[in-house]
Amino acid sequence: MPTGEPVNPTSGVSDESISGGSDELISEDSAELVAAVGTHGGEPETGFNPITGWGYNREPLVQSTLFKKDSNGSLIHDLATNYSVSDDGLTWTVNIRNDVKFHDGVPLTARDVAFTFNTAANSSGVDISVLKNAVALDNYTVEFKLNDPQATFIHKLAVLGIVPEHAYDETYGDNPIGSGPYRFVQWNKGQQAIFEANPDYYGQKPYFKKLTLLFMQSDTAFAAAKSGQVDLAEIPSSYANEKVDGMKIVSLNSIDARGITFPMQPDTGRKTENGYSIGNNVTSDPVIRKALNIGIDRQALINGALNGQGEEEFTGVDKLPFGNKEAIFEDGNVDEAGKILADSGWKDTDGDGILEKNGLKAEFTLLYPSNAQDRQALAVALSEEARKLGINIKVEGKSWDEIDTLAHSTPVIFGFGSLDPTDLYLKYYSKSYDPSSYNNVIMYNNSVVDNYLRTAITSVDQDTANKNWQLAAWDGTTGFSEKGDATWLWLASIDYLYIMDEDLDIGIPKIQPHGADIFGNILEWNRTANKTAIQ
Repeated sequence: MPTGEPVNPTSGVSDESISGGSDELISEDSAELVAAVGTHGGEPETGFNPITGWGYNREPLVQSTLFKKDSNGSLIHDLATNYSVSDDGLTWTVNIRNDVKFHDGVPLTARDVAFTFNTAANSSGVDISVLKNAVALDNYTVEFKLNDPQATFIHKLAVLGIVPEHAYDETYGDNPIGSGPYRFVQWNKGQQAIFEANPDYYGQKPYFKKLTLLFMQSDTAFAAAKSGQVDLAEIPSSYANEKVDGMKIVSLNSIDARGITFPMQPDTGRKTENGYSIGNNVTSDPVIRKALNIGIDRQALINGALNGQGEEEFTGVDKLPFGNKEAIFEDGNVDEAGKILADSGWKDTDGDGILEKNGLKAEFTLLYPSNAQDRQALAVALSEEARKLGINIKVEGKSWDEIDTLAHSTPVIFGFGSLDPTDLYLKYYSKSYDPSSYNNVIMYNNSVVDNYLRTAITSVDQDTANKNWQLAAWDGTTGFSEKGDATWLWLASIDYLYIMDEDLDIGIPKIQPHGADIFGNILEWNRTANKTAIQ
């Protein structure tokens, strides 16, 4: 029976249901998949090039990675067969498979791995600035030298697709060659990209022999699904309860959190090296930050702005192994928020419903990327919640180019979500501040937190690392969370919503990161019905 209710798929895929070696049992139509993508993980501006960002934190389809993450977020081998780390943490040695070929038939070797990482480290497309250099010790052994002993480097080895040194140039993204489960066929820019299964793939063969990605915005994608033009489409949360004959709606939980930056410095007239203003006199007051954190009702925001498709978020990493449950607090407490504001001198003296203190109004502008529907909805709903506290939040949509110029002085609603705790380090470590990026854009500086973060990122013992990541959020006295310095206002982790053919089995999806990774377990996908023999 078709259903319009969101479900969480838990059905696995048996060996018998996967096509490798059984092509004669699968009809040509059944073995093709047409997917509408666009809102998240859509058309790459710079092409299908991992060095400029393609596939980073997602399944790159065309390229292989050294490691992958399974559906539980645990590390598994892809090209790599083994690895070791020196005692000082500065040298990583990785052994790779000896049976892998690129799609043009040329063997993949350690030289290609070293070339990929060295090229990426010298580009601005992905951040592996911790890498000093990579060297091929022999055909199947690559050595990575780091500038800093970061144990989180293992996560970099799991997200960067390997490109062929012999076939890489400035046009690579338009016609990529890789060693992954799918070969690139064509790209009609602004419209679609087509891929076909790689018959020489060293891993499990994909069920779907042809994959067509249509680049559509979510509303258009839903219309295409209703009319039978696509087998799968990402759709907005507002369509969660829609019903379409022959299709089901699947809701995937994610670690993609939405949070708001609070510039920590007062506005003293300082500017960045680019001439952008630094500081905000309202958000630099910790009482304002704490009042908003405990006063707003996150579940109400989710129910309204996200149509129920999300979960409350308090630290930005609540669901992850390095999240600190002790840092989670009770929200929606308007009375308590009002009390701490009043006790600090914030009062409505002129009766306009907005608090003041020393002639300063409790108001600020909140920016969101103008093309992000969920962030706009959350921003507007938050503004309504904040008015209950006497805080006026003026919501404005901007392009990212405009946000770049304002983010050091104006709160912004961002999306973050990665299994790599390096993101935590870059948000809160004082020395990670970079005026040309969003790293520690709030200019947070807490020496105790810094010590925890450095211990965590340099520790080779995962338990020790996770404990210190957690202490950075809250150690009982201080931290970056609301119980400490209340550096951000985290709101919700969003669910990703898809409409798909009722007979499409997507196995056990991987945990969804920021930007989604719907194809992360594509090798598990198949169809559960209509498998007619090819005559």
